Amino acid sequence: METLDMKQIKDLKTELVRFMMSYKFALAEVNTKIDILKQEFQYIHEYNPIEHVSSRVKSPDSILKKVKRKGYEFTLDSIKENIRDIAGIRITCSFIPDIYEVSKMLSNQKDIKVVEVKDYIEHPKPNGYRSLHLIIQIPIFLSDRVENIYVEVQIRTIAMDFWASLEHKIYYKYNKEVPESIRMELKEAAEASTQLDLKMENINEKVRKIKKVNDTKDAIQELSLDQERFYIPDVFFHSNLNTAK
Repeated sequence: METLDMKQIKDLKTELVRFMMSYKFALAEVNTKIDILKQEFQYIHEYNPIEHVSSRVKSPDSILKKVKRKGYEFTLDSIKENIRDIAGIRITCSFIPDIYEVSKMLSNQKDIKVVEVKDYIEHPKPNGYRSLHLIIQIPIFLSDRVENIYVEVQIRTIAMDFWASLEHKIYYKYNKEVPESIRMELKEAAEASTQLDLKMENINEKVRKIKKVNDTKDAIQELSLDQERFYIPDVFFHSNLNTAK
């Protein structure tokens, strides 16, 4: 019986290690995909929509606290199916349109399955929080099995990320008991960050149009120069004809 118990403990430990490693591998897979998209986008379009990428795997303690809070079963299968943000990636973009472009590029990957989309940009949370959340599934090929792992992807602008990070710090400082007056100020700050995003997007669009016009002018000028280089005056032909006679 003692040997059987030790074997069970060893098997459980192996499964727990594999369980956590699967999420680490899933993050590595998604991070690689994002890095490829960044490099390809920069090379083809001479522009990188992604400013920063960070990732994390929830600690076992944090996972268990959430399981208890939500009332889920304390089994690996239940945790795997119900806790879908164990592996998380945050992508910070320059402008709001970049968020949807990055989301589309990820969603178009054949081995990525988009399970859920929560658009807190179109529909902000009551406290003013804005971000685009995707729950995706990605296959992880282990030595003896294939695991389909959930990964939460949050995509936001620099302004959204700035507000969310500081709002989290303030709530943590007050142990989530934030006075109503401060809640209102945070909401106003969220609205101000929204206006900043829209202003910067408008400026970027104007610059893009100016660049397009200037590129067109440069192309026309270059074409004119090419024509001048290869232009052969009619007098050349007349002089050659006279010489031939």
